[in-house]
Amino acid sequence: MSASAIGTQRITMAKAINLGLRRALERDEKVMLMGQDIGALGGVFRVTDGLQKDFGEERVVDSPLAESGIIGTAIGLALAGYRPVCEIQFDGFIFPGYDQITTQLAKMHYRSRGRLNLPVVIRVPFGGGIGAVEHHSESPEALFAHTPGLRVVSPANPADAFTMIQQAIASPDPVLFFEPKARYWDKADIDVRAAGQALDLGGDTVGLHTARVVTPGTDITVAAYGPTVSTALAAAGVAGQEGTSVEVIDLRSISPIDFDTLIASVRRTGRLVVVHEAPVFFGAGAEIAARVTEHCFYSLQAPVLRVGGFHVPYPVANIEEEYLPNLDRVLHAIDSAMAH
Repeated sequence: MSASAIGTQRITMAKAINLGLRRALERDEKVMLMGQDIGALGGVFRVTDGLQKDFGEERVVDSPLAESGIIGTAIGLALAGYRPVCEIQFDGFIFPGYDQITTQLAKMHYRSRGRLNLPVVIRVPFGGGIGAVEHHSESPEALFAHTPGLRVVSPANPADAFTMIQQAIASPDPVLFFEPKARYWDKADIDVRAAGQALDLGGDTVGLHTARVVTPGTDITVAAYGPTVSTALAAAGVAGQEGTSVEVIDLRSISPIDFDTLIASVRRTGRLVVVHEAPVFFGAGAEIAARVTEHCFYSLQAPVLRVGGFHVPYPVANIEEEYLPNLDRVLHAIDSAMAH
């Protein structure tokens, strides 16, 4: 059954991405999927479940266990006119393909003086919270956001996952699509038909990189993306009960960042806390803090604070809750900022 015939459903983020991929495959015969175990198995998280059965082995390709080969092949396919969507099975497995991504995929458009486009999407299940072993809970998004030529985005809910994956595939530029694996099973009601009709897939990627004010507030701004948006919302709820009005912004995009929305918020509230799972040291929050301080210096009533992972390798599963930014740590940052 096609996605267009399904209508409103309460679905998980994993299913929303599946439907978004299905819609893209239906819309454009040049779209194809590549990755380890994405065909008959449907992927480790079953995100691609049923797609090979419906679209065939030539469009949903089970690749060898070779991330550099997957990305390199995708570059060649993009140059030949295809729109490949690569799945990296787990975040920590992306590094064998890092050279292809940062020295080839990111630079080909610039190297050709704009004559060549590489519309490649790389899907990366990322982040912790699932009790996994080493190399299965990384948050490497800042490494790619630091590389010019790559778009880097992360949905925080099923509705955004459905629309953003389609926008990413329609983009003429390479997109790193970081999927918060701990949120794969979060559910939401989505009108698939209405959401699909509302998409602008004409190559305009502005909507893909627009931040969203999820909860308006007046006292402090909390900015997050991907897996930590729900943590920020929970903190806003608790802080609100204690008399602090928190504005929560879902950044949605890490490169480029919608600084216009963020700066407008901070100029209203005078305070900012940035939350992400990746290590705080040289993380996305550092760039956000620096840029907001430059533009909001006379509006800020407290230093910009960051809550995130520590500058250590991701820990073993039984202590990962000590590493991840949780409700208490975000509330502590809010209280610290409000004390100024």
